[in-house]
Amino acid sequence: MNKHSLLTMKDLSTTDIFSILHDARLFDDSHKDWQLPMQNALVANLFFEASTRTHFSFESAQLQLGCKVADFAAESSSITKGETLYDTVKTFEMIGYQCVVIRHPKDEYFKELKNINIPIVNAGDGKGNHPSQCLLDLLTMYNEFGTLSGLKVVIVGDILHSRVAASNKEALERLGSQVAFAGPKEWERPGYPTMDFDKAIEWADVVMMLRIQKERGAAISGMKNGEYLEKYGLTKKRYEKMRPKAIICHPAPVNRGIEIDTDLVEARKSRIFEQMHNGMLIRKAIMKRAFGIPAFEMSE
Repeated sequence: MNKHSLLTMKDLSTTDIFSILHDARLFDDSHKDWQLPMQNALVANLFFEASTRTHFSFESAQLQLGCKVADFAAESSSITKGETLYDTVKTFEMIGYQCVVIRHPKDEYFKELKNINIPIVNAGDGKGNHPSQCLLDLLTMYNEFGTLSGLKVVIVGDILHSRVAASNKEALERLGSQVAFAGPKEWERPGYPTMDFDKAIEWADVVMMLRIQKERGAAISGMKNGEYLEKYGLTKKRYEKMRPKAIICHPAPVNRGIEIDTDLVEARKSRIFEQMHNGMLIRKAIMKRAFGIPAFEMSE
């Protein structure tokens, strides 16, 4: 597999992570045309699951970098005739595409793609990994606090089915943050330390809410949306107990009135829409890395 692929956060050293964050910040701070070598490069986005933010922020990043982009539609491809994922990706490689971005419902789908020679960027695999989302979350926190070491982060909700929770746990702990998890017992995950949400809300610098992953079988029988919000969601009452400089994050899409009170989505402490902007910047930096372009000099 190509050495510039990004499949999990474990593919990145601490230095790699901060290089990507630095590149993303430079893309945001400067209007300079970097004239990067991926001008007119062919890239393909292969999304086998529905997506708005991840899909189109990758596309926005690619187009801004001068790439020529193809959006793959599984329902009108040879997948419907029984073609394997490997053969689909190999086809893109052989007809001249230089990078593929893939989201797939299967955990660690990329294990089937070891003989692919072009870089693969993982845009989410099942409930396994979501490195680009993790990186944009890290950028949001880093911009806010100026460090990732010593931060207290609580991730709340459907932990069991969340690739966001998995990638953030791995990266944040490695970078020196304290990470706790809260939510229904049915959605706890082995090895993920839990905390009562009402205690965590007063402890955390970052309150990261998660969507209920209904497409992966998440359900709590007999509980209505309003009950979930009161028991496990971010209500206005809990918001008032947050630390003065604490922030709210959410990978989105947001189920307003279920995991978070609708009035809090754009509250003063919320960084939810800022995360979306940061996602485009991070995906620019990821695409730059995928093409083997060194990180910008720290002085730039």
